[in-house]
Amino acid sequence: MDLFTYRAESGAAPGRQPLAERMRARTIEEYIGQEHIVGPGKMLRRAIEGDQVTSIILFGPPGTGKTTLAHIIANRTDGEFVRLNAVDASVKDVRETIERAKETRALYDRKTILFLDEVHRFKSSQQDALLPAVEAGTIVFIGATTENPFHSINGALLSRSTLFRLEKLTPEHAMEAMRRALADRERGLGALSLRVDEEALVHIATVAGGDLRRALNALELAALTTPRSADGSVHITLDAAEESIRQPTVAADESTQYDVLSAFHKSVRGSSDAALFWFLYAVEKLGMDPMVFLRRLIVACSEDIGLANPQAMVQAVTAMDAYHKIGWPEAKYNIAQAILFAVESPKSNSIGRAMERVDAAFARLGAAEVPMHLRDGHYKGSQQLGHVGYKYPHDYPNHYVEQQYLPNAIRDEAFFIASNQGTEAKMRENQQRRRSK
Repeated sequence: MDLFTYRAESGAAPGRQPLAERMRARTIEEYIGQEHIVGPGKMLRRAIEGDQVTSIILFGPPGTGKTTLAHIIANRTDGEFVRLNAVDASVKDVRETIERAKETRALYDRKTILFLDEVHRFKSSQQDALLPAVEAGTIVFIGATTENPFHSINGALLSRSTLFRLEKLTPEHAMEAMRRALADRERGLGALSLRVDEEALVHIATVAGGDLRRALNALELAALTTPRSADGSVHITLDAAEESIRQPTVAADESTQYDVLSAFHKSVRGSSDAALFWFLYAVEKLGMDPMVFLRRLIVACSEDIGLANPQAMVQAVTAMDAYHKIGWPEAKYNIAQAILFAVESPKSNSIGRAMERVDAAFARLGAAEVPMHLRDGHYKGSQQLGHVGYKYPHDYPNHYVEQQYLPNAIRDEAFFIASNQGTEAKMRENQQRRRSK
């Protein structure tokens, strides 16, 4: 087969599948990657080989093999296999599948496997339609999702399924997939007269980032669009590879955004480099709102820095004000300054711990009685009610006087215990001096 014939078959002929679809693994032996769940002796592999797959959810980034695993299960099972896509499937489709599954079980004693791709697109009420059939064993449910299943799938459905997380594949996996395609004469590109430079393969694999679908489709595009030499062969160079695949636009679903925001906050506690990276990555690559990070930074200034360096809060609030006044991208410098100031500040969680101790006291105390000397005394007759005895601290040396401020039941409790970090170190000295009297 020459390239002209191939083009006619693959490009012009209706129904010709893309290379990535033609090269999809048919058996578990052909499957690339995910050794942690389908490697030799692993539970899922044993279940597939023995046609004993129970309801499962496959969670992982695009191009990691979720749909391929479902196809392998379909090829291996002795039962019926039904595939639906949550983008266009309805509750009616699901219920019809369940009814047919009941008939198949009753008439032929055969199970039905329902593969629901992009299950996170199903609303909660739609997912509920699956529950009775999954629970009764009427169907074996296989769901595939790119979003965190704990955010996008009903807890009831999740609890009735075994969750398998598929990891992002590596460029080495993409290289393996492309080499197979180049060697396969039946489904791949092996029947063509192709010569592919190693650096071209490496570039495609690197840019694809382990997404086998993108890598194979880019390889096919390069093969179809690169001019033939005089002898009819095609030489795919690095230049051709660079034209066939572009840097992907980074997608950020809700789960990813929460993860990045969490990484940012945790980095504020310990790494200037990481905090700055996650902030800029989120805003400039994922398109997230800078205000989300400014709000989180202000929270962190009290939660993780607190009185160890009160100026961190000032920097953060000022950065927010600058963002409102001058906008993005100019304000990125102000925000970066506030982030770096916060990360490099001494840290303390004394404020958070103090609030936790107060909450615990609430649980023990119930209603709180205000001590008599702290009650309002600015009305006639207050003294007759016993609202007397308050000592005005500014009338005493150092503007402090020892007296009871808390309710009687917890009068000796200590909620705020200053750390020995930064400014709090001096507060700690004051606390210890007062409590030693």
